[in-house]
Amino acid sequence: MNSYSNGPHDLGGDCHAWLLPEGHWGESNTGLIRGDGESLLVDTHLDLAHTAQMLQAFSALTEDCPIRTVVNTHSDGDHWFGNQLVATPGVDIVASAAAAELMTPAGAMELANLWHREDEVGDFVRAVASSFDPSGITATPPTRTFSGSLDLDVGGRQVRLTEVGPAHTPGDVIVHVPDARVLFTGDILFIGAAPLVWEGPVSRCAAACDLVLDLDVVTIVPGHGPVTDKAGVQRVRDYLTYVEAESVARFEDGLSLEEAIASIDLSRFADMAEHERIAANVLNVYEELDPARPRADRLAQFTHMAHLHKAAGTRPHGSVGGAA
Repeated sequence: MNSYSNGPHDLGGDCHAWLLPEGHWGESNTGLIRGDGESLLVDTHLDLAHTAQMLQAFSALTEDCPIRTVVNTHSDGDHWFGNQLVATPGVDIVASAAAAELMTPAGAMELANLWHREDEVGDFVRAVASSFDPSGITATPPTRTFSGSLDLDVGGRQVRLTEVGPAHTPGDVIVHVPDARVLFTGDILFIGAAPLVWEGPVSRCAAACDLVLDLDVVTIVPGHGPVTDKAGVQRVRDYLTYVEAESVARFEDGLSLEEAIASIDLSRFADMAEHERIAANVLNVYEELDPARPRADRLAQFTHMAHLHKAAGTRPHGSVGGAA
């Protein structure tokens, strides 16, 4: 992944992004859209410290345009755990209804507890997200939900929310600012790292990429990684369709899940970090192809990735899932 600077990035058209390099696990992006006398914040961070730093950096931009709306693009904690720091009277927190069902105290506790597990999953989480501390989180869910699409007026500017989940998660939403030709995608896009399909099917994630490619946008802020354009979207789509096709072929050949994961050659995507995500992505395809297969929960998905991550530590650099 190419290095890029931490902090605020002016996207033009009174839109801004706050980027956390290098876009790895937990290192999510947020955004700010300013209108006449008010602003909309896209997502918060995994812990209070990172959220507070972002809000302080944006404070010069929000002094005359206070945040009146927060949009959470989906239900993963690194995109909403900091909500409590902006949940003041007069602030709407908006998410899809499907995402809101998972944005609960129990869901927040389940994720935060991963840091304290004394097993392979705990070791993995602490290794890949050591700079975050999700303690002290008070689950602060949406105050407004929707399904399908929703147009918001932000100080006289149209901001369109479009539900594209189930894809990465059950309730993914993209945030489009038509007059600035800017788009915030949440975790439909990881730039510089492998995409991750928790919910799926994988084809839904590819379809979400197609929707983005059809929009009149020039500046795209992914959920993780540097600001990109449609070439970056196409690269993510290429990965998804490749992994899906390779997984289907192996399923039809009778390979086990573990054999399929180990045999898929990722060398053409060697520039992407987080190759352990191939485990969750192949699992997702196998679950779609075999409806009788019990759906893995988030802990089981983490377990598959943690095992692959640990195994990769004993191989040459980049040698995950068949990549040389």
